[in-house]
Amino acid sequence: MTEINEELKKLIEENVLSFASVDENGNPHCIAVAFVKVVSKNQILVTDNYMAETTKNIQQNPSVALTVWNKNWEENCVGYELRGAAEYFASGKWYEIIKQIPENKNEPCKGAILVTINKIKKLV
Repeated sequence: MTEINEELKKLIEENVLSFASVDENGNPHCIAVAFVKVVSKNQILVTDNYMAETTKNIQQNPSVALTVWNKNWEENCVGYELRGAAEYFASGKWYEIIKQIPENKNEPCKGAILVTINKIKKLV
C-alpha cells in the first residue's frame, strides 16, 4: 500500500504517532507527535510546537519514518509504519493550516512539517 486510505487516515489523526529522524552522523532520534493532519493520499502535516533536534535533523536529512497503532492494541493490534521525506515550513500555506488545528490554539506553532510518504507497511 502506498496511499493513505480512510482507515489509516482515521488512525493517524486520532492517535499519537512516533516520528523518527536521523542526524548528520546517522544516529536515530524518535519523538511522539500529535496534532497531525492527513492532507492528501500520500502527505501528512505535523505540527512543530516544541521540536528542536527533529527540525535540525530533517533540514540535514529529509528521510523520516512514522509509526501509528490503534489504542486498543491489546485486543486488536493494528499498526503501520510510514516512510518518506520531510520538508519544514515556518510560513506559508502549510504553516497557516497547522495554526488552524483546534488543538494548537494555545500552542506556539513554530512550524509545519510536511511528510510525503513513499512507503506504507502494515504492522501486525
